[in-house]
Amino acid sequence: MKRQTSPTESGAPRPWWREPWPWLLMAGPLAAIAGCAVTIFLAVQNFSDQPIVDGAVRRGLVVQPPAAAGRAAPAEPARPAAGQP
Repeated sequence: MKRQTSPTESGAPRPWWREPWPWLLMAGPLAAIAGCAVTIFLAVQNFSDQPIVDGAVRRGLVVQPPAAAGRAAPAEPARPAAGQP
């Protein structure tokens, strides 16, 4: 009676999905993607309807406090042209 041999003993290569290393290497990035998806879901679910309080102004994605909302960015002082004292 012949002894049955495994695919690795017979010389035939195993398909990649039967090897443990690709799955181990893919586990880290897949866990990061899952964690990111959960974080985005919780942020949208729990905090998307919170109003801006204390008089802050929202400009795009930036929320400016009331003191900074009314004033513009400070202008740079004028510098003399090159070669002039």
